[in-house]
Amino acid sequence: MASLAEIRAKLQEANNRSTGNSTGGGDNAIYPHWNMQEGREAVVRFLPDGNTDNTFFWVERAMIKLPFAGIKGETDSRNTIVQVPCVEMYNDGTTCPILSEVRGWFKDKSLEDMGRKYWKKRSYIFQGFVNDDPLNEERTPENPIRRFIIGPQIYQIIKGALMDPELEELPTDFLRGVDFRIKKTSKGGYADYSTSQWSRKERALAENENAAVEQHGLFNLSDFLPKKPGEVELKVMKEMFEASVDGEAYDADRWGQYFRPAGMQQRTGDPNKAPQTPAASAPVTAPTAPAAPVATAPVVEATAAPAAAPETVTTEDNGSGRAQDILAMIRNRQQ
Repeated sequence: MASLAEIRAKLQEANNRSTGNSTGGGDNAIYPHWNMQEGREAVVRFLPDGNTDNTFFWVERAMIKLPFAGIKGETDSRNTIVQVPCVEMYNDGTTCPILSEVRGWFKDKSLEDMGRKYWKKRSYIFQGFVNDDPLNEERTPENPIRRFIIGPQIYQIIKGALMDPELEELPTDFLRGVDFRIKKTSKGGYADYSTSQWSRKERALAENENAAVEQHGLFNLSDFLPKKPGEVELKVMKEMFEASVDGEAYDADRWGQYFRPAGMQQRTGDPNKAPQTPAASAPVTAPTAPAAPVATAPVVEATAAPAAAPETVTTEDNGSGRAQDILAMIRNRQQ
């Protein structure tokens, strides 16, 4: 019979998978390549997705960061950020209530900075082995198949090589695949991974790597996406978005059972009771890899110039314009 510790670890793993909120906690599965020192590199070998219906060997995750002016009721709280999932990542035709508003902002130059702040941030989930680890991790998971949260800069390098007509085999092929070198440098004071690259030499998986795949199997990467929000969660997301634009503080009593800042426990009203996650709860903040601060603006359809001159809208985090005023202004222009 399993021990209590094993049962707890199993339940935690299942909860992390259902919410997309795994930080490696119990099994340290996510490899934190962003913790490498400048000038170092990690050699990894990507593996296929366990979901054979996935054309790619990664899945895309899209999150929206909602900045708040602290936490309501906490006088010494600092500005905080809550991440919510953009439902467009599920590719089922569901409209994101936040992006449906933000898209219109890119038609007005005075709102572009605000639009970029609330635009979805993409990251990509891969799995594979770490063959050369500059982190010298003290604790590694029993299952050596790790997960990688890859930012857009490294992703573009990975994708670009796949379009090379001289590439004959998939990099994830067990016999003729190639390793990938994640190289960390700095540029403008921020981490830079532009020198990362695929290895030139093909390499078959080692005996221990094949054994690990045979023993543990491949992850279904979509299991690590945040749980898709339901109708209630979509309404909460819209409410939080408008409060964020309005410069309000995060209200844990109103939104805490749905979305919370990283590290915040759900409030139960009784400090002796452990927090419980409601069955209909949407995911709490999922981890993201640190990336360069420059976000790519979305492509905006060409439209006629607005009839009225735009109002001046500040893009500071505390926000001086009322959310309803901003949204009303955009809608009037669209009409």
